[in-house]
Amino acid sequence: MAKYRKLGKTSSQRKALLRNQVTALLTHGKIKTTEARAKEIRKIAEGLIAMAVREKDNFEEVTVKAKVPRKDKDGKRVKEVVDGKKVTVYDEVDKKIKKDLPGRLHARHQMLKVLYPVKDVPAAQAGRKKNTKQVDLVAKLFDEIAPKYENRKGGYTRIIKIGQRKGDAAMEVLIELV
Repeated sequence: MAKYRKLGKTSSQRKALLRNQVTALLTHGKIKTTEARAKEIRKIAEGLIAMAVREKDNFEEVTVKAKVPRKDKDGKRVKEVVDGKKVTVYDEVDKKIKKDLPGRLHARHQMLKVLYPVKDVPAAQAGRKKNTKQVDLVAKLFDEIAPKYENRKGGYTRIIKIGQRKGDAAMEVLIELV
């Protein structure tokens, strides 16, 4: 018996498809796909969520000094002339950051191996490059998804059968986070 479904694709195509669909599932919360694909996605997604639940509190808060550019009332950087050049003025500020401990750092690297980078495009400015933001899916896993499933022992996804697809009669399902 095989350990995984081949899904009629070469290994590189299959891995790319599954990575893409797991990323979409964690980004949007639910996706529509075929039953065979959903069962493979479930294995990967539940492993990532379990890892996030296990390592969610494995960090320490550290205070660091950071240089932040001084801004005027309009939100523009304040500049002053030094030796004939305009130079931005910086202030030192104390910032609290989360420093991952080794277990959480390893989990973060394992998640980054599977998840693709995601860009968030606001609906109002669709098609504009400057308003897109990089979404940190790993941080979303640790900060939003993991606390939701803290007291749950597995079973983080649900597969609901929708019916057969019109073209090839493949069973379509909705896979969603519970």
